[in-house]
Amino acid sequence: MKVRFWGTRGSIPVSITAPGIRAKLAEALAASRGRDLSTPAAIDIFIDGLDFSLRGSYGGHSSCVAVLTGSGEHVILDMGSGARPLAQDLLTRFGADQPQTYHVFMSHLHWDHTLGFPFFTPVFIPGNRIVIHSCHGDVEYAFRRQQAAPSFPVDFGQLGAEIVFDVLQPGKRYEVAGLKVSALRQRHAGDSYGWRFEGEDKVLVYSTDSEHRLENPGEQARFVAFFHDADLVIFDAMYSLLDAISIRADWGHSSNAVGVELRMCCTRRAAWKRSRAAHAVQVDSA
Repeated sequence: MKVRFWGTRGSIPVSITAPGIRAKLAEALAASRGRDLSTPAAIDIFIDGLDFSLRGSYGGHSSCVAVLTGSGEHVILDMGSGARPLAQDLLTRFGADQPQTYHVFMSHLHWDHTLGFPFFTPVFIPGNRIVIHSCHGDVEYAFRRQQAAPSFPVDFGQLGAEIVFDVLQPGKRYEVAGLKVSALRQRHAGDSYGWRFEGEDKVLVYSTDSEHRLENPGEQARFVAFFHDADLVIFDAMYSLLDAISIRADWGHSSNAVGVELRMCCTRRAAWKRSRAAHAVQVDSA
């Protein structure tokens, strides 16, 4: 199981600004003092040695994550604006004449998570199959409304691919594209759902747009169980801890500190279970 991020920004997509590019260039030029950059190879080595925040960028597109499972079917998490460059990559690799199946798992139906769908080129190509999995009963209405006049020039009914809406129930386990999949309801306006994927001895959890109340033991325990044994947790860290618990409380988002705390709880839980198991073996041996 491999993961590639095509969009990680919340609320609205945004491109890097001219002042931002200028600042990166100035810092890179300062770092190049005394370096021999007389050949293209030397320049490449220098650039590769720079910190990612300087030689690249992040944020930009809104939420869209691709999961490579090796099953022959594609798994995509959310349809933010990152769906557009993802589509370009997919078409480059598979071409328009090779029908594909795409499984899209929606965290929720706010625009920053759906606005990439009308620009996801495979939806226009006959032969493709797009299965949109969601725990929201009105998921089809939300996608159709997004492309209804006067909001968009291409009506949903004009899409060439087969579009299937699959409404799932949180707490149940499903088999999709060779993965065991389950969902958990999260604290967010309009409801958001985290997704847990298990396959090939790996566990991935996608938990975005979720606010956490660590003072609520029951709520914390639900997420610790959901995150348990995960090899990778993709987590909502929109705010600082101070903002998340003060001026932006009840806004439906979390912080990196809370994510680390929940993962530490998972670690402590795993250690406790190992200790209990070892104690049981000792008792049985006795």
